[in-house]
Parts: sequence; C-alpha cells; structure tokens
Amino acid sequence: MPFDSLGAFVDALRNAGELHVVTASVDPRLEVSEITDRVVKAGGPALLFTNVTGSDFPVLTNQFGTQRRMAMALDAPDLEAVGRRVRELIAVTPPSSGSLFGKVSGALRLAPLANAIPKTVRGGSAQQVVVANPDLTKLPVLTTWPLDAGPFITLPLVITKHPGTHRNNVGMYRMQVFGPRETAMHWQRHKQGREHADAWGAKVPAAVAIGTDPALTYAATAPLPPLLDEFAFAGLLRGKPVELMRAKTVDLMVPAEAEFVLEGYVDNEDVRVEGPFGDHTGVYSLEDRYPTFHVTCITHRRDPIYPATVVGKPPMEDAWLGKATERIFLPLLQAMLPEVVDMNLPVEGGFHNLAIVSIRKSYPGQAKKVMNALWGLGHMMMLTRVLIVVDSDVDVQNTRDVAWFVLNNLAPERDVVMMPGPVDDLDHGSYSVAYGVKIGIDATRKGPSEGYTRRWPPDMIMDDATRATVSRRWREYGLDKIGDALAPDAWSGQGPKRRP
Repeated sequence: MPFDSLGAFVDALRNAGELHVVTASVDPRLEVSEITDRVVKAGGPALLFTNVTGSDFPVLTNQFGTQRRMAMALDAPDLEAVGRRVRELIAVTPPSSGSLFGKVSGALRLAPLANAIPKTVRGGSAQQVVVANPDLTKLPVLTTWPLDAGPFITLPLVITKHPGTHRNNVGMYRMQVFGPRETAMHWQRHKQGREHADAWGAKVPAAVAIGTDPALTYAATAPLPPLLDEFAFAGLLRGKPVELMRAKTVDLMVPAEAEFVLEGYVDNEDVRVEGPFGDHTGVYSLEDRYPTFHVTCITHRRDPIYPATVVGKPPMEDAWLGKATERIFLPLLQAMLPEVVDMNLPVEGGFHNLAIVSIRKSYPGQAKKVMNALWGLGHMMMLTRVLIVVDSDVDVQNTRDVAWFVLNNLAPERDVVMMPGPVDDLDHGSYSVAYGVKIGIDATRKGPSEGYTRRWPPDMIMDDATRATVSRRWREYGLDKIGDALAPDAWSGQGPKRRP
C-alpha cells in the first residue's frame, strides 16, 4: 500500500530492518553529515537521530539510500516494476465504443488516471500545531560541509502557482537559512519555480513542505514537463490521490500530511548572496545572488520528523533518486523515440553530466537524430553534458562494456558532435554560467551509407555450445574456488553481450 506520510514510511523502514535509530547526542553542524556520508557509502540503513543539539525535533537522513528503500518508497518490489507501472499508464486507451465488455475493460484501464487528481481535505495533520512566532532556528537544519555558508534546508518541496494559468509547481530548491524568518530561494533559471517567480514580479506567494510521503518527495525531484504537476505525478506513482489542504496565510494548497509547512513569500527585489554549498557535483557551488524567502507562518504535526539529505561525491543518497528517474522516464522516452532500447544515467556523472542510450538503428544518421531529440526534451534531458549512443546489443547498464565498445569503435572526426546550448547552473566547467558546449558521441556501428567503406569487424563472442559446456564443467575444473570474478558470465573483454 502507498504511504500516506513520512511517518508511515519511517515505520515501514523500521519494520523492514532498514532504519537505525541514533539516540546519542549529535550536532547538526557537520557531525550528522559525516555520520550519514559514511553510512550511505557503506550501503547502510536510513538514520533517525533523536537527540539533535539545539532542537526538539528528530532528523531523518538516508531514507532513499539503497535500491531497496527507493523501491519501497514507491511501493514496488524494485525500480523496474515502477517503470512497468508507468509503461502501463501511458499505454491506456479510451474505452471502446463497441461492446459493453469493451467499454468496461477500457474504463478499468482508465481508472488509475483518476489518482492524478489531488483530493482536498480539511484538518490535515500538517496544521496540528500553528506556530504564532515562527523561528527557523528551532528546526534542526543541517550544515553539511565545512565551507558551507550556513545551514541549508536540503529536502524542501517548494510550492508555487502561476498567476496566469494557476498551474501548481512543486520543486526542490535548496534554502540557506539566513535567520529566524528568512532563507535564500535557490531556484535556477531553468526551473519551473523560477518561471513562476518571473510571472509574479516582486512578490511570489510560496509554501515549503518539509517531510512528505516518499512518492511526493521523489516527484518534486522529477524532470516533469510543465503540463504535469508534481501532485498529479505523485498520485499516479502512489496509485492513490495526494491529499491537499489550504495553507493558513497564502493562497496555496499544501500536502495535508506534511511534517512541516513554511508559508510566506519570495521577494524578488530582496536579493542576497547565497552559498557556497557542498553540492552533488562533489565540489562547492560558489556563492551567487538569489531572492529571499520570507516566512510568515510555520505549521507542523504534533510529533514531526525533520528529513534531510546529504549530497556530495557519489555514491550518495541522491544516486537512487536519479536511478528511479532513469527507470520511470524510460517508458516516456520510448513513447517519443521508439528506437530507444535502454538508458543509463551513471551515478558518477551526476545524472545530467552523462547519459548512455542504446537504440535499434535502421538508417544512417539515426544516432545523431536521437541526440538532437534528447537535447530538445526540455527539463528531461536538455542539460545532459555528455550523451553516448550505442547499438541495441550493447548493455548500457554495464559501463565497462560501454567503455570497451566506444573506445574501440570511435572515430572522433566522424562520431563526435559538439553542441552549444544551456547547461546546468552548477556546471563549473563552462566558461560562462548556464551556457556551454555539450558533447554527443555516436558509437553505433557504421556502414557504407554513412561513408564507412571498410568491412566492419565482427565481435569476438564465444559460441553458445562452448559456453554451455564450460559452465556445466566449471566445478570440474576446480575454478569455483577462485570466486565469481572469473565465472563464465563475467565480463571478459569479448565485447558486448547480445541482448535477447
């Protein structure tokens, strides 16, 4: 069953043996971050710190830090199952106008789409406590790295509404705490929240939910097109509508079961220096100027949990948020580009620095056509710095095989595309902020239609009969004692394994 709140997810993690409770006193400045960093990199459990210096509220970190927990968060046995769920949703067709059976079966297929419509409620848990004199310094906001400019809220769901279309947006933009009632609002120029802010002008009504059900938290990180808001997307992923309630002091709907809600406005004319901040790039994003969020009201549950994430050199918790995006958005990508077989956004590339895509190639130049299509997909892929396209029989999830195939087949003058365009604001390699050059590598096999007049050499792949014989006799050779690294199915430099 989908989780209605963060607390319900924490209970499920505890029951599954996926939660460790730290009762010792810990400092929200650096200490919680260092503990979390070590546990994440060891593949360890979610952490609940119940004795945080200077605050009455417990802190949860690493809730999404393994594939199992990420799948649990989305109510699935694994991430592939979430992708299949999305594939089934986009395959829905309207009810047949023919037989009664056709109409009923068609209506049943449409039924899950109703979950995209949020449910309005009154008296949600998020407003059990209304703080008359809001003070952000009473929250256990973490300072995660030594050169950080201060404490940062790292899992905020920033809710805005376009003044013209009235469409909601829920984005995740870090927030440096300046004082009891003020934070920075780090919405970058490519983000939907920034577009809403530009439309409003000087003052932007905003609410910030901290600690929501895990599907909604994930949805706030997803690269959605503007026509699909995050509340709707979370409902589709949950298989159950998101419950919303009206905020106390701003004209916005907020998650009814959130742990905390900060209400207020972003002042576009109150621009301050924000940063540095130790980022998912593995380096500090340097100081820059961003507008200020002014808090007018704080509400929270009676016994709230404050969630945080620690970002830095991979692998970190955000690795699994990125992998969820990879699996969930693959069916959507394939709906637009049917030749796409699979996609890998390696953790080491920070998800927007490297994408590896395999295609079923049927005509010359198709790989370059796919590159241009991917870079043109707006929020989904437009910031991808390096894009590699390979043939369908290359397993893109095996980066060692991909590297072998690309490096053996590449002719730079023919296969490398340099494309100027927008890059991520956090990309420190570009000469200018948010604009640079992206690279596409067409690593597909070439033929005469693409000017390759030589005979393409065949891959060195052992025949199936011999492989089966060796597998059957592996113990007879006495090699089982050596270990799995030399097992018959391990990578052996023979080239890509044929996909079924």
